[in-house]
Order: sequence, then C-alpha cells, then structure tokens
Amino acid sequence: MTDNQGIEVLLRSHAYLREVVAAVPDTTWAAPTPCSEWTVRQVLNHARIDQQAYGLLLTGGRPDSDPFHPEDALDGDPVAGLDKVLTMVADAYATLPADAEQVPTPLGPMPLASAAATAAMDAAVHAWDIAAATGQNRPLGTDLAEGIRPIADQLVDQLRNAFHVFAPARETKEGYDKADALLAFLGRDPHWTPAAS
Repeated sequence: MTDNQGIEVLLRSHAYLREVVAAVPDTTWAAPTPCSEWTVRQVLNHARIDQQAYGLLLTGGRPDSDPFHPEDALDGDPVAGLDKVLTMVADAYATLPADAEQVPTPLGPMPLASAAATAAMDAAVHAWDIAAATGQNRPLGTDLAEGIRPIADQLVDQLRNAFHVFAPARETKEGYDKADALLAFLGRDPHWTPAAS
C-alpha cells in the first residue's frame, strides 16, 4: 500500500463514519450493537476518542478520555463533535511527509500508509457497528474492505492476543464477499441485526 492509498482509505473511512452517524435516529442511541455490552452511544464515543488519539499523537495533544471508558460527548450535536475530530485527524495526517517511516500511533510508530490504514480500520468497523445497530442499509463496502484488509492481516491477531480488543475471528462462510470476510475476521457476524442481540 502506498502512502497516498493509506490516506485515501482513511478519508473514505471517515466519510463512512460521518454518513452513518448523521443517519442515527434519535431513539436508537441506547440500542445494542455488535460490540457485546456496548450501546450505539458508547461505540460512537469509543470511535471518536480512538480517532482523536490518532490525530493528537501527531500534534502533541492527549485524547479527552480513555477510549475503552470514554466520556460521553453526545450532549449537543454528536455529528458536529465527530466532524471536528475527524477533520483534525485528516488535517494532521495531511501535514506529514509522504515518505514518513515513523508515524506515531496508539499502537506504536508505523510508516505513514500503515498508520493511516490502521486509523481507517478503526473508523470503518465502528461505522459498520453503528449502521448495523441502527438498521441502516449502509454496508462496509468491498472497496473499503480491500483497503483495510492488508493492515488487518498484519495487526489484528496480535492485538487480539495481546490486548483482547477484537472478539475471536468468525468462520468465513460460503457467499461472503470481501467486506463480510473482513468483518468476520474482526470478530463480527456480518449479518448481525438488533434482533439478534
């Protein structure tokens, strides 16, 4: 993956997350999600703090709170609050030299393309979690899955084993497309619905 491809995947993941969050019905913030024991509100706050961490590590700041115990930032306009964070992240990545080999991330330093793709994976999978939880017909999409899969293959098993941040991988079933296969690898049931929770 080239540096430009990593940034492109990050921007597409951010667009997906924005689109999904903008379409969350007001009545579903407390709904269950594919992330066991987390509501839509909690997943959004987690995703927002995760993205904030990726951006602030480049600028010397610190996130508002722990992404696994995030403070609730949904008072007011959650779409605007998320947009502010995603814009900060994109702007921070845009300032990096294309050949940067040591980009700081919450998972340690990485080349630019890998760092951007890792942030993209986080944004996209949580966008899918929220879309599934709120009944939105907004799939992850094959193109985005293809952009994320290389970094998922590189990192997820070690993160799963060391930090338990992903559920165990699920079996890839016949008929799964690349997005379904990625979600299964990330511990999700690609056909999860709120009724299944």
